[in-house]
Amino acid sequence: MDGFGTDCHATTVGFTVLTINPRGDDGTVGSGPSAPVLELRHVAKSFGHVVALRAVEMRVYSGEILALVGDNGAGKSTIVKILAGVYQPDDGEIRVRGTVVRRMNPRMAGLSGISTVFQDLGLVETLDVATNMYLGQPLTRFGIFAKRAAMYRGAAITLRDLQVRVPSVRIPVAELSGGQRQSVAVARAILVDHPIVLMDEPTAALGVRETRQVGKIIDNLKDMGKAVVIVSHDLEFVLEHADRVQAMRLGSVRGVRRRRDFNREEIVGLITGLVAGDDPSQARGDHLEVRS
Repeated sequence: MDGFGTDCHATTVGFTVLTINPRGDDGTVGSGPSAPVLELRHVAKSFGHVVALRAVEMRVYSGEILALVGDNGAGKSTIVKILAGVYQPDDGEIRVRGTVVRRMNPRMAGLSGISTVFQDLGLVETLDVATNMYLGQPLTRFGIFAKRAAMYRGAAITLRDLQVRVPSVRIPVAELSGGQRQSVAVARAILVDHPIVLMDEPTAALGVRETRQVGKIIDNLKDMGKAVVIVSHDLEFVLEHADRVQAMRLGSVRGVRRRRDFNREEIVGLITGLVAGDDPSQARGDHLEVRS
């Protein structure tokens, strides 16, 4: 069978998804070549008396990997859940391609072109790989048997495009390794070809080989022009794959660094508070040359 790019998936498996195209008709991103596809402006979130986020600024661009790093309680996962529509911010704005999203929820996140891989993966172990990948995705153009055939075919094509190896798309997820499960969760998130992919701790509890495989998938997403946001405690993984690193501490942005400018010691210092944080405008990327 000839290879199919991800643009073919919706046609192959027979469903329609509303997405926000990250590029304009002239091929540029948003209103210009360096306009962010996703942006947080002055976002705050509290849970009772606990302040989770304090005036957080963030910009994400197509074709790049942004890593959110920080200690436990820094606010990294809260950012992901706000962007995924699980939490509502108490203050601030979420912008997708320059347009303010007034009330983000899971459905609106999908319509805005955002896919999320949560830390717990959300897979059903008793179901096979293909069924897990299509959970919540309607197949409406075929009869019942043709639907299943299209589902298995679409799952196999998607995994092949991501260079993910599993014994079969028909085996239960319970029989897969940790890295394979993570790969299936990522494949499910990008199956609808959304331009923005959020990943919360994608390498948690994985071995060296499985971590390397997940890293290749993330790099492939970048090469496909996706805007990728990863939350990770694995600084070695971050230093290898991220284009920019945004360091968080106690709900605040301490600094943003480009690949050629950051090193492990400085990032650790920003996370722990041993290195002074930047001016808040740095978190928006106002002074960052994003593209090399």
